[in-house]
Amino acid sequence: MQAARMAASLGRQLLRLGGGSSRLTALLGQPRPGPARRPYAGGAAQESKSFAVGMFKGQLTTDQVFPYPSVLNEEQTQFLKELVEPVSRFFEEVNDPAKNDALEMVEETTLQGLKELGAFGLQVPSELGGVGLCNTQYARLVEIVGMHDLGVGITLGAHQSIGFKGILLFGTKAQKEKYLPKLASGETVAAFCLTESSSGSDAASIRTSAVPSPCGKYYTLNGSKLWISNGGLADIFTVFAKTPVTDPATGAVKEKITAFVVERGFGGITHGPPEKKMGIKASNTAEVFFDGVRVPSENVLGEVGSGFKVAMHILNNGRFGMAAALAGTMRGIIAKAVDHATNRTQFGEKIHNFGLIQEKLARMVMLQYVTESMAYMVSANMDQGATDFQIEAAISKIFGSEAAWKVTDECIQIMGGMGFMKEPGVERVLRDLRVFRIFEGTNDILRLFVALQGCMDKGKELSGLGSALKNPFGNAGLLLGEAGKQLRRRAGLGSGLSLSGLVHPELSRSGELAVQALEQFATVVEAKLIKHKKGIVSEEAGRECLSRRGPGPGSQPAQIYFHLLLPARASRSLSEGHPTAQHEKMLCDTWCIEAAARIREGMAALQSDPWQQELYRNFKSISKALVERGGVVTSNPLGF
Repeated sequence: MQAARMAASLGRQLLRLGGGSSRLTALLGQPRPGPARRPYAGGAAQESKSFAVGMFKGQLTTDQVFPYPSVLNEEQTQFLKELVEPVSRFFEEVNDPAKNDALEMVEETTLQGLKELGAFGLQVPSELGGVGLCNTQYARLVEIVGMHDLGVGITLGAHQSIGFKGILLFGTKAQKEKYLPKLASGETVAAFCLTESSSGSDAASIRTSAVPSPCGKYYTLNGSKLWISNGGLADIFTVFAKTPVTDPATGAVKEKITAFVVERGFGGITHGPPEKKMGIKASNTAEVFFDGVRVPSENVLGEVGSGFKVAMHILNNGRFGMAAALAGTMRGIIAKAVDHATNRTQFGEKIHNFGLIQEKLARMVMLQYVTESMAYMVSANMDQGATDFQIEAAISKIFGSEAAWKVTDECIQIMGGMGFMKEPGVERVLRDLRVFRIFEGTNDILRLFVALQGCMDKGKELSGLGSALKNPFGNAGLLLGEAGKQLRRRAGLGSGLSLSGLVHPELSRSGELAVQALEQFATVVEAKLIKHKKGIVSEEAGRECLSRRGPGPGSQPAQIYFHLLLPARASRSLSEGHPTAQHEKMLCDTWCIEAAARIREGMAALQSDPWQQELYRNFKSISKALVERGGVVTSNPLGF
């Protein structure tokens, strides 16, 4: 009885803080893909093990983070080692990235060599002619490619990371047996066709259509797809088109997106000339046209009308590979920066002795360490069977693409005029990197995706608490737990979370900072949800609630995620006595000290509502004036 009375008291306080149960139950609670969540009263659905999902709710869900995962067995490790050496040697001795860039195509000798290495079918099962790599093994080889030539990387990635990934994930046995052997050998090349001239981030607005024939044996495909990587090379296309779908319950017909496997040999498929691009010039990018293409009904990928889900699964599944490639890019760029700093003398000193250069190098390698740690964390979780990793995958893409840009830009700064020249190849890497913040989900849209997906889960929790408060005596355990944590956070007392026993003793300070950051984050998320309710998805509230960049690459959720990620990896190295363990400890501690300050600053800004609202109103007004004027509104200081 005493516990029930305490729960009721806590419930009344939460009602006062949240403005009543009606407000709580009106919070955002839209279902999201992934494993089912455990209801707050009754039921036994499985709780998400995703750390990123948990952090929005103020939970330390450490299953996928601690210990930092090691998934390869001895046989897999040995097989991977045998692959790393020839792939590295190939890119050092055969591939010429500068020549590929100048030719604006991958040399034929390079393409043929990659096919002979098996690089076109790394994750295709061996029984279907592929190498049969797991995600972690794939990440290691992609990292090597990213270190040497991003143009070649896009050609390979567009082929297997997204081009035929849908067949791997959703294909029928017959589809896999028909298409994967030739795709794995490189005899046929694949492309992913989603983007259109009027449909970029808003994938649901595509206009390409596929109309079923009266006999039901085929679909007639019409439309075009824009900026398709491998568009001029591909023989097999994963194409997304609108199809009429009849609701069996109501009989109503609605247009829904369906995915198709389309062969160039079906006829009616043409492509435009290769696009002239800022970077990744070696990769082929072209518009693809579909004019009355007859696609057999058995070439539907997944279910009719489920194309949007297919597209999102393909993109989510491939993002860890982008982070792995960019970790490799940074590793190569840092080597160039270190080489220059070691050999360049100014004012009678090697420039690596100057404090400013030392800080630049240290910050560069921290960004590389974070990106690499994140890529292998996500790949390992996927290999262990995780299905709820879309937030982590999005964070890895956002952070990796911005970190690589920063590292490469700083390398050019360290190298001075030499970095700006063509010969060292750093300017080419910078040009190649720019598109990574745009394609496969722009970073701006993915920031909103991360924030809003996380807020959905928290909204569902608050909605469940609101329901529980209607019967506080029947939900005493829940209210004592969840409501109690929230009240303690609001009072600044903390909720009792701890990483004790998970973080290595030498990293205890970093662990404590991480928990403090998580508490701050959870408090702000809850306050914003209670204030904005479903309005969290509106333009101002959405930007305000945690999708903002803040200082440095990534966003506020990303900062919290890395705050836990680095202590996990460094703890493993310390526990296992790795030769680089103390260096990793310094990387981890340095990152966490600075991250704690960044998070405090970001959380304080998010809590200053009047200032934030005024800021966003000003942004809106300034932008409106620019649009009305067609450019800069103010006149030249000279008046003419």
